[in-house]
Amino acid sequence: MAERSFAKEVEALKLGDGETFRGEGILAVTKALLQSGVAYVGGYQGAPVSHLLDVLVDAQDMMAGLGVHLETCTNEASAAAMLGASINYPLRGAVTWKSIVGTNVAADALSNLSSPGVIGGAMIIIGEDYGEGASVIQERSYAYALKSSMWLLDPRPDLPAIVRMVEKGFELSEASHAPVMLELRVRACHVTGEFIAKKNRASARSGLNRIDTPARFDYARLAHPPLTFTHEKLKIDERLPAAQNFAREHRLNEFFDGDLKETGIVVLGGLYNTVLRALARLGLADNFGNARIPIYCLNLAYPLIPDELKQFCLGKRDVLIVEEGFPDYVEQAVAAELRRADIQTRIHGKGALPKAGEYTGEVVLRGLANFLNAAQPAGIDVGEIAAKAVRLLGHKGAAIAAVGDIPPRPPNFCTGCPERPVFAALKLAQREIGPAHISADIGCHSFATFAPFSMGNSILGYGMSLASAAAVAPNLKARPISVMGDGGFWHNGLITGVASNLFNKNDGVLIVMQNGYTSATGQQYMPSSKASRQGTAPGMDVESTLRAFGVKWLRTVRSYSVAKMAATLKEAMRTPVQGLKVIIADGECQLARQRRVRAEDAVKLKAGERVVGTKFGVDDEICTGDHSCIRLSGCPSLTVKPSPDPLRTDPVAAVIESCVGCGLCGEVAHAAVLCPSFYRAEVIQNASRWDRLLHRARQRVIGWLAPKEVAA
Repeated sequence: MAERSFAKEVEALKLGDGETFRGEGILAVTKALLQSGVAYVGGYQGAPVSHLLDVLVDAQDMMAGLGVHLETCTNEASAAAMLGASINYPLRGAVTWKSIVGTNVAADALSNLSSPGVIGGAMIIIGEDYGEGASVIQERSYAYALKSSMWLLDPRPDLPAIVRMVEKGFELSEASHAPVMLELRVRACHVTGEFIAKKNRASARSGLNRIDTPARFDYARLAHPPLTFTHEKLKIDERLPAAQNFAREHRLNEFFDGDLKETGIVVLGGLYNTVLRALARLGLADNFGNARIPIYCLNLAYPLIPDELKQFCLGKRDVLIVEEGFPDYVEQAVAAELRRADIQTRIHGKGALPKAGEYTGEVVLRGLANFLNAAQPAGIDVGEIAAKAVRLLGHKGAAIAAVGDIPPRPPNFCTGCPERPVFAALKLAQREIGPAHISADIGCHSFATFAPFSMGNSILGYGMSLASAAAVAPNLKARPISVMGDGGFWHNGLITGVASNLFNKNDGVLIVMQNGYTSATGQQYMPSSKASRQGTAPGMDVESTLRAFGVKWLRTVRSYSVAKMAATLKEAMRTPVQGLKVIIADGECQLARQRRVRAEDAVKLKAGERVVGTKFGVDDEICTGDHSCIRLSGCPSLTVKPSPDPLRTDPVAAVIESCVGCGLCGEVAHAAVLCPSFYRAEVIQNASRWDRLLHRARQRVIGWLAPKEVAA
């Protein structure tokens, strides 16, 4: 079960020779994989590259017909290790994950893969966005390509270019016997367009035509001393030149000519569209991609091709390097190559453009204006260009000034999220037990670091919360509390956290948010989900796994039971029992539940069956206007409105229409001993005769009990 289904779109993957494919970039990548004759694909589904693995899962029947094996891995390290099949066998394989965090997890396997190299083409498709919208650490995978001698493709966001880079990427890998990374930004994944398709190709060896005998033992194929020293020389003396020769011969990088010959732009492929759009806004390019400044587009970000670079820069006085992030790997490499060749072209990069942050259209527009002002190329009015940039950038400032200050809106839990009540319970428990050190984790529950909870002292990585509390526990009087989701538990937390904690006999409390899915990335299945992509139950669960590992103090509490959860937390913090204490907070992801329930209710309503929904509300006459309910739950459906009583100035609490009926507001009011102003109502569709009779009886009783108007 994924957040979005591509069941209809994957039909386009069946297109054959000469047919026109139309769609999104991520579907084009999938089509390119099938056209390339892959034998296996996989990845960590909890870190999708804009749904690439979801698309592969939706297309698994089609891939099975081609003999392509699909693996939904528990983490990025297991995905990277899959590529080991290409070390000994002529099998093309591709794996995917979100970077940089996913690449960090996979680093060990990647180093051991790149050392011996590959026979079959091996491709790592990484989703790498930089800047405020990235939701990950501000680093790039370029450093991994650099240190491990893996080649990095960064295709221009254009469907034919993306498809060609996928297909040529496998050829590049096989020609140089090295793994290839293909980097995709979200914009590239969702860019739309068309290309002429080819027939899907089955691998010569696959699940349909298996290899008869295992590979003959060859010590040279192992990443193990003393061969690792030989591998290092192979990377430099053979694989690097082979990759550069292949890239040159097959023209992986692109040259775009322009009439302002004394200047140029070297841009990483993924940023090409942004640069071209900025040039067009400055009047230096048209809407068809024709720019006045010559552009060298690096679809192969690493390694550089020295001959191409020198050819482009020769005769140019000034060249701008457009490369996001810092260190400025490409800028340094370009400068070194030019100086080595005694080419005195002035290099502009960081300075004209900022050292850090995403290169948005606004940033690139300003950077181009800075570059042109410094270069002063003949043939254009630099002053006019600068004035145009000021006018264009001024529109945004004027719009912001007209709107005024917009209140910040930090990320928050979804309405009805089963993790919200756990933090409400923790907030209540801390009133008695005092403040606790809370080790947070990656996932939806990290939203508790924002108001109104503001809980979480550290986030060290996915599934790493318990491990990050290891040195905290022996240095604090109070036990630390670690929080992780069931996704993080299976990804990394079981080994690095639980096993290590039990092995070292540490003391502390672990809360596992069991919502049944890898929820933060789109409700993908995990080992403890009630179903799997095959439709059957995986047969694993968190509780039995913890008991098998040796956890003695273990409680499973319904997430929405705030009072019981608060009591269990206090017990865990106060018990004299030493060792790891685990609380499993059990509650299905509300988004997944709503999708499931809506579909089930629609079927029932169509069949004329009775459907009961739940809504909560606040009695205006009882509400005191204290608003503790809001401060303790932070529910988006809980707000305030003016009191209908003219004698009261404080606004009263109110439940708006987005309420999903989870009951948290009432649970918090009960657990915190707040005013009894909340009420629960049932909304019945296709009501039965008994429902109607009961409703009339209730209305009559209410009428009897209601105060009567006194005649004047």
